[in-house]
Amino acid sequence: MKLFESGEMYLETIYVLSEKMPIVRAVDICEYRGVSKPSVSRAVGNLKQGGYILCGDDGGLTLTEKGKSVAEKIYERHTVLTEYLVSLGVDKDVASEDACKIEHVISEETFAAIKNKTNLK
Repeated sequence: MKLFESGEMYLETIYVLSEKMPIVRAVDICEYRGVSKPSVSRAVGNLKQGGYILCGDDGGLTLTEKGKSVAEKIYERHTVLTEYLVSLGVDKDVASEDACKIEHVISEETFAAIKNKTNLK
């Protein structure tokens, strides 16, 4: 299953929320991302089918190793790109929004060059 930008965003959201709370549920994702329950339900189904997440009996969502690997990669890109843009003088909120767009399309080569050039690790 090919993972698209929206799937990456959901994985990143689960990752971020799991760092803040013991159990991540679909409703938490709805609130955090400002999306509808049907959208989250569809995404959760796709991510579960792709082997990226597990759904517990208590409704908790857990990243599999595969899901965690993707989520960590996207989160790192978001963090490094945000810091890079801020270092260029971009407002932090604008930088975060732009990083969110860039993180899904930037090549590994370009990301590595930004990361190495700016010593943002």
